[in-house]
Amino acid sequence: MRKTEQGLNKGLPIGVRRTISYIVLAMMCVMCLVWFYILIINSTRSRGELTAGFTPIPSTYLIKNFINLRDTSGLPIVRGMINSIVIATLSATLSVYFSTMTAYAIHAYRFKGRKLIFTFILGIMTIPTQVTALGFVQMISNAGLMDSYLPLVLPSIAAPAVFFYMKQYMDSSLPHSLIEAARIDGASEFRTFNTIALPLMKPAIAVQAIFSFVASWNNYFVPALVLHKDRMKTLPILIAQLRSADFLKFDMGQVYVMILFSIAPVIVVYLILSKHIIGGLTVGGVKG
Repeated sequence: MRKTEQGLNKGLPIGVRRTISYIVLAMMCVMCLVWFYILIINSTRSRGELTAGFTPIPSTYLIKNFINLRDTSGLPIVRGMINSIVIATLSATLSVYFSTMTAYAIHAYRFKGRKLIFTFILGIMTIPTQVTALGFVQMISNAGLMDSYLPLVLPSIAAPAVFFYMKQYMDSSLPHSLIEAARIDGASEFRTFNTIALPLMKPAIAVQAIFSFVASWNNYFVPALVLHKDRMKTLPILIAQLRSADFLKFDMGQVYVMILFSIAPVIVVYLILSKHIIGGLTVGGVKG
């Protein structure tokens, strides 16, 4: 015991350890943000300046690159932005709400097969999207849902990863005594869920809303299989089309501007919900 205490006393002072932690965090922050800085700089440069090499000084072609992107690319950029916002918002909303409701059912009720259902839902997480893509496309094609938003939005109701996170968060933050008290007071199950469970889950909901929104926003594989009309396509598909243009017409400045244009809503959503992230990540990971 004494040797252990002596070993701890010989460790680095708290001030030194704190300084080292700040330095490491600052380096990680720079490593994460430097790519956004490069994106912003490159979006302000012309095609000739980009081929000449990188420079940390911004240029003056940002507005011109966007005008060229809008006028010469032939792609419905604004329409693609609206499509992505609608799909990502609906997907995040449905995913978070119904996954929370499913987690609440497993958490609040005791019934036979409860653990089996929980294991089955987690097992679905191991199935890659590519494995079921062919059958999925055939099903929506037979249903006449090609070039529709429904195949991209409705499957988000079943989100095993969001369900698992919400279930773990409920185990640490939603006591059964609170649910029983609401039932004794005469509250219905839906009212208990919507007025008691959901408000307590705000940090976790904010975290998963951001993750679900970003995942849907960046999704390219499934929309590329479903959406074929230009007016229905999302921004990731349009960016891929822009990059696959003829080499003589290819303008990297337009690509950088389009990428910068496409990440703006994600940053806005993050800034709105960011205050809940720390609480959601820490409390959800600690079982009380």
